[in-house]
Amino acid sequence: MTTLSDTPAAVAASKPAIVAVRTRLAFLVFFAVYPLVTALLYVLFPLTAGWETWQRTLVLVPIMVVSLVFFVIPAIQGRFGRFIATGRW
Repeated sequence: MTTLSDTPAAVAASKPAIVAVRTRLAFLVFFAVYPLVTALLYVLFPLTAGWETWQRTLVLVPIMVVSLVFFVIPAIQGRFGRFIATGRW
């Protein structure tokens, strides 16, 4: 059974809104992640002097993933949820 929201016209009309929401979220996540990655690199590089790049990445990535999933993205959604969803403050 199809509903009015399942029609091709409704699906096509919702795609620009989804792209805008994802674009706004990506923009905000970028500005939160960049300083976090930079700070972690400044902390990790002296501690991992002489390590290969893949080894440093193996330490950095789990820290970033946990930070993003549990702290950064929930904070962004809580503080900027309305902006992400509607584009308005």
